[in-house]
Amino acid sequence: MRRCSFIIFALLLTLAMNATAQKATMGGTISGLPEGAHVIFCQIEGSQIRPLDTLNLGRNGEFKLSVNPIEPTIYMLRTDSQDGGISYVMLAPKEKVTADFVYLDEQKTFKITSCKGSRNVDLYRQFNDLILGAVNQTMQAMLPYQLEKLLSDNKEVLMSAFLVTIFEQDFDNHAQLFVEIRDALQQTYPNHVLVKQLQDRLRNVVVAGMDAPEIAMKDPDGNVRKLSDLRGNVVLLDFWASWCGPCRRENPNVVKLYQRFHDKGFEIFSVSLDNTRDAWVKAIQADGLVWPNHVSDLHGWTSSGGKTYGVSSVPNTVLIDRDGKIIARNLRGAELEKKLEEIFK
Repeated sequence: MRRCSFIIFALLLTLAMNATAQKATMGGTISGLPEGAHVIFCQIEGSQIRPLDTLNLGRNGEFKLSVNPIEPTIYMLRTDSQDGGISYVMLAPKEKVTADFVYLDEQKTFKITSCKGSRNVDLYRQFNDLILGAVNQTMQAMLPYQLEKLLSDNKEVLMSAFLVTIFEQDFDNHAQLFVEIRDALQQTYPNHVLVKQLQDRLRNVVVAGMDAPEIAMKDPDGNVRKLSDLRGNVVLLDFWASWCGPCRRENPNVVKLYQRFHDKGFEIFSVSLDNTRDAWVKAIQADGLVWPNHVSDLHGWTSSGGKTYGVSSVPNTVLIDRDGKIIARNLRGAELEKKLEEIFK
């Protein structure tokens, strides 16, 4: 009986020592809170937010908390009011982090004013500072470029895999950043949930530098045309549809570029996401799309060509070099013209 009790005690002692070894702590100050407000500390679990504790703040807003994460984990500080603000932090096993927060009542959010001991928390601080600092139209227009550069410069920091999701609604224009972050993290954190989510998101996504996947579909006359048949030319793979207003407004620019650069080795391979042949053919004729490479399986958004290239919106373009490698995605108008001028100068 004594031996059994000793074994149980040893097990409990081992578990306690392991928990202590994994413990992460964060301390600092929180200022600027409305009178009577409380700060809730939560853990992010997928799409769920699980409250862990209500912070006890000292006279000058001092706080200290500890958790036992088995891997770097996203947590959230939030006020207890419905319209209150939040701040995210990522804490890893054994980390000792100090951070000072100020609550900005006008913006209903927290701002991290200083951070030591965690690159993840500090990356969030820089990211949030850029967003809070975009106070006019000019700065807001520059914000996506600034955020993208910040994450690209810190792609080896795990927090970047969480923050890059801000570009999810404009994924096609930022897919390369998702790839950069995934590639930088998958060796260090191959089994982390954030890296696995990136890997899932990028499945079947094509980006610059890759070989352009094949598309073999029928033209309006029923003849199969292959993208690879245009190898040796610079090719604009153009996803569009007769019902797409922005596509139709862009078509005159595409025609102009075809006329200007076709004799130099420029081809267009147009993939329509139409559902009916008549609408598709009428749009080709009405917009003067004189190149021969028009294909569609008339399956709309479930088009096999669209699925191959991860197309979730139109217009959508892929520029391909003479060797069949992707140069860039979603170049249109002046940007596309400038790129073609560089290629054919």
